[in-house]
Amino acid sequence: MTRYADIPKPIRSGIVVVNPDTGTPQRIIVLQFNPDTLERSVSPQSAGDSGDAGGGGTGSGDRNEALRLKGPAQETWKFTAEIDATDQFEIAAPDGIHPQLATLEMLVQPTTTQLRDAMRLSQKGSIEISPIEMPLTLFTWGSKRVMPVRLTELSINESAFDVNLNPIRASLSIGMKILTVSDLPAGHRGADLYMAHLAQKERLAAAARGGSLGSLGLSGIGAGAAGIPSGRG
Repeated sequence: MTRYADIPKPIRSGIVVVNPDTGTPQRIIVLQFNPDTLERSVSPQSAGDSGDAGGGGTGSGDRNEALRLKGPAQETWKFTAEIDATDQFEIAAPDGIHPQLATLEMLVQPTTTQLRDAMRLSQKGSIEISPIEMPLTLFTWGSKRVMPVRLTELSINESAFDVNLNPIRASLSIGMKILTVSDLPAGHRGADLYMAHLAQKERLAAAARGGSLGSLGLSGIGAGAAGIPSGRG
C-alpha cells in the first residue's frame, strides 16, 4: 500500500470561544470542511464622511478631513460552511448533527442561567438591567488570521435527516463582524487580539513586492510628470 507521509495535514478553520478575563479557551469549534470561498468587505472610517448618500459631505471643513481616518476599517466576513454526519462520525451519532448546530447557535444566544438572572433582577424591580455579555469569540483562518468577531448572521439549511428526523447534513451561511479597538473597551483582551491581527497585516504588507512607476506608464509624480495632467488648458 502506497503511503504519502510527506503530504501535510490540512489546517481547519474554526471558532474559539475565550474567557475574556483569563484568555482560556472555553470551547473550540473546528469547521468540518473549509469554505470554498470567503466574502470580505472592508469599509474605511473616513473622518470626512457625513452620512450623506455620497459619503463625502459638504462644507469647507470636509476638505481638511479627506485623508483622515477616525479609526480602524470596519470589516465583515461571509462564508458558507457544511456539516455532514456521514463523513464526520466514525461512531454512532444518535443525535445526528444537532450538537454541532446547537454549539454554533449558542454563539448568538444567552444561556438559560443568564436569562433567569435577568428575569430575577426584573422581578426585584431593578430599574436598569445591563445587556447580557457574551463570551469573546475568535475566528481563525490559519495562523495569519486570528481575530475577535461578533456573529451577525447564522442561516441554517438542513438538507438530510435520519429515520428519527435528526439532521445529518446542513449548510450554514455565517456572517461576522471583525471587532476592533473602536468596538471594545480599552484593556479588553479582544482589543489586544485585534491589535495583534492588525500588526500581522502590517507585516504581510511590508513583505509585498513593490511596483515601479514605469510599469504604470509614468516617469514621475507631479503636475509636470508624463501622464499627469497639469490642469492648465
